[in-house]
Amino acid sequence: MADPSVETVAGRCLVARVSGEMDYVNALVFHDRFKELIARGDRFIVLELSAVSFCDSAGLNVLLGTWRQADASGTAVVLACVPGPLRRVLQMTGMDQVLRIYDTVTDAEAVSGD
Repeated sequence: MADPSVETVAGRCLVARVSGEMDYVNALVFHDRFKELIARGDRFIVLELSAVSFCDSAGLNVLLGTWRQADASGTAVVLACVPGPLRRVLQMTGMDQVLRIYDTVTDAEAVSGD
């Protein structure tokens, strides 16, 4: 079991590389870290999720809550490199209709100026 982490990389936009299990055990860790990212004031944040090994309903709730909080503050939060199982859950729950999902960070960065 990987410890939850969020590493940031500055560039064309803020990229947060998320890893670990996004579950009820770690939901508060991710919630707090994503809240800190939004508070930085960047206008476009990419959550790069390739290293997320598991995501349950608590993790989905964190993603949706992060999107809502960011949207309310004028920040766009998008997802990139979403693992297959998580992508399927996002599709089944309809969250893929709310959250913008990109295959790569480069694809997400390309729309950061839109």
